[in-house]
Amino acid sequence: MPDENRGRGSVAALAVGIIAVEFATAVSRFVASTLLPVIAPDLDARDQLALLLAGTSLGLFVAIPLIGPVVRGLGTKGALSLGVLGYLGGLALSAAASVSWVFTIGQFVSGSAGGLLALFGFSAAIKHLEDSIRVKVVAISASMWILPALIGPVATLGLEHVIGWRWALLVPAPIVLIGRLLIVSAVKNDDLSPASRPPVRRMFLIPVGAACVMFGTHSLILVCVGVAVSALGLAAVMPRGTLRLKRGVPSALVGMLLFGFGYFGADSLITILLTDGFKVSLGKSAIVLSAAPLAWGVTSLILTAAARGFISVRLSQSGLLVAGVSIAALVLGVEFLPSYSSALTAWTLSGVGVGLAYPSLYVLASKPQAGGVGPSELAVAVIAAEDFGGLED
Repeated sequence: MPDENRGRGSVAALAVGIIAVEFATAVSRFVASTLLPVIAPDLDARDQLALLLAGTSLGLFVAIPLIGPVVRGLGTKGALSLGVLGYLGGLALSAAASVSWVFTIGQFVSGSAGGLLALFGFSAAIKHLEDSIRVKVVAISASMWILPALIGPVATLGLEHVIGWRWALLVPAPIVLIGRLLIVSAVKNDDLSPASRPPVRRMFLIPVGAACVMFGTHSLILVCVGVAVSALGLAAVMPRGTLRLKRGVPSALVGMLLFGFGYFGADSLITILLTDGFKVSLGKSAIVLSAAPLAWGVTSLILTAAARGFISVRLSQSGLLVAGVSIAALVLGVEFLPSYSSALTAWTLSGVGVGLAYPSLYVLASKPQAGGVGPSELAVAVIAAEDFGGLED
């Protein structure tokens, strides 16, 4: 249960910090993806795009097994300090890189540190925020992607033209730092170490398998091996009963996993589907691509005004059904209705479905239960399930 003795100021700082970090994450993602065509030739890495892209994601997967040992060794304050310094140091190293492998190391360090801080934030949210507040924080966080999606690429290209890609890469840092310092101030006196000792060695199979997937794009066998290895690691962080779809947190975690596979899998293929199947130009494809995250954010933002009862299994099921049917309609449209308007409508509706489902699904998957795992273990399980589902992206 959330800590009822927690001061309102700490709760507010924690909530605002989580939302600010999500906004900064959105800005960072659009900045990095927009700058990639400029960074690659400058670092003589046109044929090493997988290397440039892998650092941040792989760092997050590495943070999953490291959180327990780091907190036990350094304590909460020490681990949080390491996370902040690691994030800033890694970002600075990437911005100063003159070769691709240095850039990737910087992204890996900042990704690992950012993952460590994200796990702290989610753990504290589970521990201290009531479900009714937490679901609204999740919904508002999703809406933080709206503005970056609308103006991020154009603004980034403008900044790159004025100050260069290295300084442009550092632009999101102050927002990230403010958000994470708010989280640090809210949880610095907490004991957020895992209640049990998880199998760290098995958990390291998650980043090992993820690396196989990320660098094995030209080898189906290596990708399949990577998914299988990651799945073995994922099983080590899931609560008992997950494979049996036990009611409550375990079944909600499976829903989170399926959400990641379905939505992020479709997202990774949508450009090819539009250009090859619907014969849509890249410019029009960009409009369709932004439709789903915008619909997701707007739907989540509208739902923040919902009354009690907003968290429900039925709402999650209905939202996932809408998203699934919309994605299926998009795929079938290639054969039966290959029009631009049908593609735009279907992908937008998929975002609406996710906006309906995700906040409730997230809270249901991380809801503390009597005799269950602690906040830290729940945070690891939720993040691992969602990111594992999105491995194919």
